[in-house]
Amino acid sequence: MKKRAYKIVLILIGVLCGGFAEAQQLESYIQEAESNNPDIQAFELRYNIAEEKVNEVNALPNTEFGAGYFISEPETRTGAQRARFSVKQMLPWFGTITARENYASSMADAEYVEIAIAKRKLALSVSQSYYQLYAITAKQQVLEQNIQLLETYERLALTSVEVGKASAVDVLRLQIRQNELEKERDILSEDFLAEKTQFNNLLNKEEKAPISVVDTMFVPLESTNFSSEGLKLHPEILKYDKLFESIAQSEALNQKESLPNIGVGLDYIPVAERPAMNFSDNGKDILMPMLSISIPIFNNKYSSITKQNELRQQEIKAQKQDRLNKLKTLFAQAVQNRNSARISYATQLKNLKQANDAEDILMKSYETGTIDFNDVLDIQELQLKFQMNQIESIKMYFVQSAIINYLTN
Repeated sequence: MKKRAYKIVLILIGVLCGGFAEAQQLESYIQEAESNNPDIQAFELRYNIAEEKVNEVNALPNTEFGAGYFISEPETRTGAQRARFSVKQMLPWFGTITARENYASSMADAEYVEIAIAKRKLALSVSQSYYQLYAITAKQQVLEQNIQLLETYERLALTSVEVGKASAVDVLRLQIRQNELEKERDILSEDFLAEKTQFNNLLNKEEKAPISVVDTMFVPLESTNFSSEGLKLHPEILKYDKLFESIAQSEALNQKESLPNIGVGLDYIPVAERPAMNFSDNGKDILMPMLSISIPIFNNKYSSITKQNELRQQEIKAQKQDRLNKLKTLFAQAVQNRNSARISYATQLKNLKQANDAEDILMKSYETGTIDFNDVLDIQELQLKFQMNQIESIKMYFVQSAIINYLTN
């Protein structure tokens, strides 16, 4: 029908205007998810804890205080010693505290990269759920249009039955087909509610909160070239660089901790005056500065840590290369699937146009009284199939685009 073809043209024109609106709308949802999602908040809190670790390590060992009382007072030339008071502070080797701070900071940097990874994964999940909602909504609209079209055919069939140009079987077949489409429409309604719940959970909103989904989306007919070079800057790869650096800082700290520790202290001993004696130092208290050193003579522990750090760095290099290879594979698959969806979309456009032309031919034949409602149903099923495939192609195209953005953005 010309009216139906006119609607399709309007839809294609509207698609061109819908692309920008879709991008803006989806970006708004992604930002809302990043602000509200509890998983992102947990990662940010973990990073704050790691940052606070820097203040934790920027401290000296506990200061030791001691006090003692002589039950049996030792006599000295200047008098009897009554008690002993002492204070002692151990000091790590020069630069050890700085090395601890550097190590804690490197661990915080690694946690910060985890936030970037979590946000990318969240954006991908939100995008995929959004495109699924679009596909469900678009299919519902297509089914509703086809149900209305079948109702038109049913009226034509009833008219044909009255004039003896069709049988009651044709009417029943059209009604059965309507029932099947109504069933599919109702099932899609249930699918939409389930997907809506998942989408709102990603945004940490009420499950029944309203969602606005764009009506039409556009798939460009021209292919786009992508480069996998950006994968080397992906947060999942940078994470291994940060872990490698943290192990380097761990080894620097290990070298510092293998050096001696120095202790400084002070002892104070009050002395009682000797009775009936007069000399210059009678009853003079004792004040004795102390200096000590702790030397790790048996340093197998530090040698073992050095060896462990070397092995960990080798492990991280291997993990980084393995993850990069997997990301390259995922990238290649996404590009291939995206191109396939674009090709499929273009094919469905051609098929749908030809199916509409066939429908026009059938409807013109109705004017001559030679319409075959079996052919009408066949064409209608083909149209529906092409429309559904077209929607799936659109969804696949944008889902794969979201994966590419996750990998290279």
